[in-house]
Amino acid sequence: MEKLQDAPLASDTTFTIRVIDAISAVTAERWDRLGAISANPASSAESGIAINPFISHAFLSSLEDSGSVSQQTGWLPQHLVLECPDGEPIAAAPAYLKSHSQGEYVFDHGWADAFQRAGGRYYPKLQMAVPFTPAAGPRLLVGNGPGAETRRMALAEGAKTYAARTGVSSAHATFLRPDDRAAFEDADWLHRTDQQFHFHNRGYDSYEAFLGTLASRKRKALRKERAQALVNDISIEWLTGRDLTEAVWDAFYEFYMDTGSRKWGRPYLNREFFSLVGERMGAQILLVMAKHNGRYIAGGLNFLGPDTIYGRNWGCIEDHPYLHFEVCYHQAIDYAIAHGLAVVEAGAQGEHKLARGYEPVTTHSAHWIAHPGLRHAIEDYLDHERAEVARVGEVLGEHTPYRKDTS
Repeated sequence: MEKLQDAPLASDTTFTIRVIDAISAVTAERWDRLGAISANPASSAESGIAINPFISHAFLSSLEDSGSVSQQTGWLPQHLVLECPDGEPIAAAPAYLKSHSQGEYVFDHGWADAFQRAGGRYYPKLQMAVPFTPAAGPRLLVGNGPGAETRRMALAEGAKTYAARTGVSSAHATFLRPDDRAAFEDADWLHRTDQQFHFHNRGYDSYEAFLGTLASRKRKALRKERAQALVNDISIEWLTGRDLTEAVWDAFYEFYMDTGSRKWGRPYLNREFFSLVGERMGAQILLVMAKHNGRYIAGGLNFLGPDTIYGRNWGCIEDHPYLHFEVCYHQAIDYAIAHGLAVVEAGAQGEHKLARGYEPVTTHSAHWIAHPGLRHAIEDYLDHERAEVARVGEVLGEHTPYRKDTS
C-alpha cells in the first residue's frame, strides 16, 4: 500500500489518500457502503445496501480474482482510498494503471497516436472506470454522510497528484454521474461527451402498453420482428440466482468467446470470471438464453441495479434473423416492465436501438492531461466534439418511434 498524499478536508483533521493494488485491501462491507446509493433495508442485496452492481466489491473483486484484470492484461489496480487518521476508509475510487486503451469504450487512440508521433509517451495512463463496462455509475465513492462533495474533490485532486508523482501522461474518468462530473470539472479536468441509447419505462404495465405509445407502423414492425426471431421453435429463458449453474456458464462462455473473438480479436473476460461473479452476485444477474432443438444457442448477460437493467455481453453459436435484437433489447424491456425497473441501458453505441424504443442519452467523461500542449489540443477538440454530440443527439431525438404529440 503506497501513501499518495495528505489531504485536509476539515480545519482540524487530516486525511490520507492511499493507493491500493487489490480491492481485497478493503472489506466488502466497507467498500459497498462507500458506493451505496442508499442504505435500504428493502434492497434485494444481501447487505441491504442499494448499489450500482459494477462498482460493488463483488464485481470488481471477481475481475481481479479471475485475472481478467491484472498487470498482465494491461489493467493494474491502483484504487484510490481516502482514509481517516485511524485508517478507516471514508471514500474510494476504482482506478487502474493502463498500458493500452482497450476495453474502455471512450476512445482516445487518436490522442495517443498524436502524442507519440510528437515524441511523447502516452502510456501508461490512469483510468478511473469499471473495466470493460460502458455503463454510467459512481466513480467517486463517498457514501451518504455529510461532506460528500469535499471527499469527491479530494479524490479528483488525488488522481492528479498520482499523475504528477508517477509521471503518467494523463488520468481519465469515464461514464460519470452528474455529481462526480461536477467534482472533476471543479478540479479542472476536461469534459467529454458521447451518445448511448436507453429505454425509459414510463410506468408501462405490459409490453403492449409500451407498443401503444409508438407510431402504428413502428408497432407493426416490432411485433413482426419479435415473431420472426422465434419462428424456428426457439424458446427464451430468464436465468438468475441458483439457475446460473456451471453448465449454463459453460454454454454462455462458448457464445461469448465465439462472438467476442470475431468482434475484438481477444475477448476480455475469462471463464473463471463468470463462475466467480455468478457465485458472488447471482441475484443481480439476469442471463437471457435462447434454446433451439434442446440446447442453448445464444444468450445475453445483464446486471440488475436498484432501478436499472444493464445489458452487457451477447454471444451465439447459431445465426437466426432478429435473435440478437430479441435477446438483448426486447427481452430486457420485457424484464424491466415486469419488475418495475425504470431504465434499460443496453451498452455502447448502436443507432439500431432507436427503432426498438431506445432513446439517445448523453454520456460524460473527464480527462486530466499533464502535458500543456497536448491538453490544449484536446481541449480544443473536445469543444467541437461536444457541440457535434449535442447536434446529433437532437437529430436522433426526432427519429424515435414514439408518436408525436400533435396537440
